[in-house]
Amino acid sequence: MRFMTFLEEAAGLDRLIEAGQRAARLLPPGWTRDALHGVWLGHPLHPMLVQVPVGAWLSASLLDAWPGNETTSRRLVLAGLAAAVPATLAGTADWSEQHEQQMRVGAVHAAANMAATGLYAASVVVPGRARMLRLAGLAAAGAGGFLGGHLAYRQSAGANQAEPVPHLVEPGWHDLMPVDELDGPRPVKRMLGDVPVVAIRDDEYIHVLADRCSHLSGPLSDGDYHDGCLTCPWHGSTFRVADGSVARGPATAPQPVFRSRVSDAIIQVCLPGAG
Repeated sequence: MRFMTFLEEAAGLDRLIEAGQRAARLLPPGWTRDALHGVWLGHPLHPMLVQVPVGAWLSASLLDAWPGNETTSRRLVLAGLAAAVPATLAGTADWSEQHEQQMRVGAVHAAANMAATGLYAASVVVPGRARMLRLAGLAAAGAGGFLGGHLAYRQSAGANQAEPVPHLVEPGWHDLMPVDELDGPRPVKRMLGDVPVVAIRDDEYIHVLADRCSHLSGPLSDGDYHDGCLTCPWHGSTFRVADGSVARGPATAPQPVFRSRVSDAIIQVCLPGAG
């Protein structure tokens, strides 16, 4: 793990990362970018897409253990190369909206995967060394997979950061704040026990959501509210306050939404499914 700590703290990668991030963000926010993030799927798309090239390449390398399978191995390599394109696009979109430690590890993860892609492509054009090149490509893909696992499970990249909220809130109704402290649609942060929440008053409606963005825990209370949607100030994830659904990525998981009511001039909230 010392090596992974070294990568996370490798500030020397930041200049390269800044250039890569600018290039990745040439694709503006919108339907295409949301599709690559996996907004429509409810979780990141990239981990699902990478199964195809890695599976095809692993199968090709396994077939190398038996003679007479060169044609099939070659076809599997070509299928993996084709599938690597959408997987790379989705991964790049996600990577460009991560924090700096994740992006440093992600840059090396991408380099390992690019090496794997290049080695498998070379195995197609240099048939005399195809098996050796496929084996080297498999090793590079394995290294990339290890780094991807670190990103997902150690650094929590792509995970729903709002998932713990229902387990941190007690069931039932809770006093939150006096109703006269909520004036207009300006987001207001309050604490419900240990859980930060954001409250918004829009005409006669009072909306209360978990404050920490499901993408990377950005403070929604510092964001902008417009047309029924609240935008995170960190990476631009936008949520509909009525139901917490994602209006725009990079977030893919909805934001927990509290039911609200006013009793004796006090706003009370209740989170369905809490406890």
